Amino acid sequence: MNADFDALSSAFAASKLYPDAVIVLPGSQERGLREFFLRSGGYFIDVKKMKDVDLDRLKRLVIVDTKQKGRLGPLAELVDRPGIELHVFDHHPSAPGDIEAAQTVFRPVGANVTIMVDLLRDKGLPIGPDEATFLALGIYEDTGSFTFNSTTPDDLRAAAWLLEKGADLKTISELLGHRFTPEHVGLLDDLLSTAATYTMAGIPITVAKTSSPNYVEDFAVLAHELMDMEKLPVVFALALMAEQVLIVGRSRIDAVDVGKVLRALGGGGHPMAASASLKGVTLAEAEEMLVSELQRQIGTQPKVRDIMSRPVISVGPGTPLYEVHDVLTRYGISVVPVVQEGKVIGLISRRTVEKAIYHGLAKLPVTEYMGTDFQVVGPEDTFDRVQELIIENRQRFVPVVSNGRVTGVITRTDLLQILGGDPSRQPEPLLSAREQRRNISSLLREKLPGHLLDLLRTAGEVAEQMGCQVYVVGGFVRDLLLRRQNYDIDLVVEGDGIAFAERFAERYGGKVRAHEKFGTAVVILPDGFKVDVATARLEYYEYPAAMPTVALSSIKLDLFRRDFTINTLAVKLNPKEFGLMIDFFGGQRDIKDRIIRVLHSLSFVEDPTRVFRAVRFEQRFGFRIGKHTLRLIKNAVSLDIFSRLSGKRLLTELRLILEEQDPRPVIRRMAQLDLLRAVHPAIRYTTRLRKVLNRTYDVLTWYELLYRTERPEKWMVYLMALLSQLKKGQLKEALDRLGLSGRRYVIFTEGVFSGLAALDYLTKKISLRPSQVFLSLRELKLEVLLHLMARTDSEQARHRISRFITEFRRVRPILSGKDLKALGLEPGPVFRQILERLRLERLDGMIKTRTDEISLARSYLKA
Repeated sequence: MNADFDALSSAFAASKLYPDAVIVLPGSQERGLREFFLRSGGYFIDVKKMKDVDLDRLKRLVIVDTKQKGRLGPLAELVDRPGIELHVFDHHPSAPGDIEAAQTVFRPVGANVTIMVDLLRDKGLPIGPDEATFLALGIYEDTGSFTFNSTTPDDLRAAAWLLEKGADLKTISELLGHRFTPEHVGLLDDLLSTAATYTMAGIPITVAKTSSPNYVEDFAVLAHELMDMEKLPVVFALALMAEQVLIVGRSRIDAVDVGKVLRALGGGGHPMAASASLKGVTLAEAEEMLVSELQRQIGTQPKVRDIMSRPVISVGPGTPLYEVHDVLTRYGISVVPVVQEGKVIGLISRRTVEKAIYHGLAKLPVTEYMGTDFQVVGPEDTFDRVQELIIENRQRFVPVVSNGRVTGVITRTDLLQILGGDPSRQPEPLLSAREQRRNISSLLREKLPGHLLDLLRTAGEVAEQMGCQVYVVGGFVRDLLLRRQNYDIDLVVEGDGIAFAERFAERYGGKVRAHEKFGTAVVILPDGFKVDVATARLEYYEYPAAMPTVALSSIKLDLFRRDFTINTLAVKLNPKEFGLMIDFFGGQRDIKDRIIRVLHSLSFVEDPTRVFRAVRFEQRFGFRIGKHTLRLIKNAVSLDIFSRLSGKRLLTELRLILEEQDPRPVIRRMAQLDLLRAVHPAIRYTTRLRKVLNRTYDVLTWYELLYRTERPEKWMVYLMALLSQLKKGQLKEALDRLGLSGRRYVIFTEGVFSGLAALDYLTKKISLRPSQVFLSLRELKLEVLLHLMARTDSEQARHRISRFITEFRRVRPILSGKDLKALGLEPGPVFRQILERLRLERLDGMIKTRTDEISLARSYLKA
């Protein structure tokens, strides 16, 4: 499958060795092959289509350029069919799963066709000039015109013999000289800008990433071009294209076998050139898998004995807590093991000791409050095991035990120092910082008001004074690049976020609302402006070695947990690097390409609300959801994961959608993706619903232009429209699903039902006095009134409601209770009756002046 010149040249040579055989290609071919067929007409190469071959009559299967069953496509089932003789010719090293054949010819040469040419020469088979050219193409391509390290003297000798037979070097040069399209240039630019080099076992390994909405042929050529341009010993190029991630590996050194690395990811190849195609994963996940495999195969894993601390500072089981506190203070440590006859029987932390002393328990022995739920490691255990205990199991202190006795300890601080100092976990940008890392300080100055820019600078200064790093992240950065106004500030601190928030608030005389459990805080400035602060912690690892720890490890891990690539951007605020853009996951590229992509394939399973956010962002920004992400949404819908969502969370996302400037496109897109059933299964995007939504938009726009101080809850009006097709029982089911209660529940039920009765009255009555309109609508909330205007097809009813909103609600009598008292009336219920009568008469134009009202009030009193 994906046959190149080496594969087809080998197949052609095999057809001369087996005259009764036919050539079949089970999958697509590279573009160069197709161009060759077009130019030459392929008159000497007879390639059959699969449908033209009667596989039931097959006696022998000759396989070239692979020993892997997975590379045979639909022909793979023939490998295990009884009665079929298998012959294999291959130059790739042996690997698990290789085909067991009756005859296998293997030689470690640069091109497989070299093996075939030697067999043709030995048998004295005639070769014409065109045939020689085609066979030479395979050798020249797979050896990089004899520049790859995999090239052998046999390859050169085979090529020399083909030149003697008339091979045309000009044709070879034209066919192998790849002409880059503008799309290729764009991808290569992406690879250059994202390329970062890991140093593993002293070997620099470069990893670069790009993406394209469509499949781009000859991507492998770009990997080789990158390698040549930058003189790289090892490179892995990753590209997200057409719902799969293609990884191409190239190596010039024997120490890194890219074929072995990519075979572990389901691909294949030889030590110097290999590839893998990963389906159902995101670009970030593919990079994680690759780096983890490189770390496993090449990275040096230190043993526990190499990194543990010793001698062990410990206390005995009878030690009173006040003495334990002295030990902790004297040595500046946070945890101490309790040891009895060389065996660790417990651990106790400074925090526990200090709390016990505070409660007057200083004289009690340490065994009363030590923790006994812990795990140990041995000196020969690997670093991964320690990382698993400290990060995944959250065990801050790990004893090292040999032959039942404690010989050392490893703390979380030790782990941090190792992670920070391990060069295999610190990829350096391929290009210089100036070329690769974008600074947007000028954009910040251009788009932000002065006080907000000063606030960000102050945050950076505070962080610098505290010796930590601070970043503004998320939607603020995304919208800044999109030139959209967004002043919601979210800061992430590599350090103690709550301590930072308190120091930051002091600079402004503000207040802090902290959440110790989550390491987050909200800074409330004197003018009411709020700044959210979060702590980026090592504990953000979800499993051992899930992502490589890099120089900006904590912020990278924090951003890796977010929903979409366009929301993973961060800007550093520390003074020396103020405005430096941090983009680990291609967020800038996806903003440029206007694509919504998730970072994880299980993203929607972990948090179904992200589906609604994906649709909301797609419509708000005029983006499109990426193919893989769209497939994950459809999978989430088919699995009905939204049933796991609480009503509160669902309502929160729905409110955000309905509060968009124009939520109609979002609702329409939700209908296309069958997401409306998350609210209620009976909701359908019908012509009627579309009409009601359009009128809702028009009515809300109309009301906004009245510039009234009373503002409706816009989302409620749209939700009434969305639920308008439901029957009474279904409506209550939907409201219960959304968790609506209290005042809003009453509005959606009793308010809407009363409104519909009033609407029926206003629609059917041809002639109504203003007072009658007023009395039918006076008890309804503004949201219900606006919904009725959007819901009705009656222009008459709509006109009456609009007059009620703009005129009738504002009509009041001139007289007040004080005036009625001056007329000699004792205060009481009659006051309200008279004032109400005056209002109705004024609405109907029966009275106009103060004198009219006094006259009417007096006559009413007499009656």
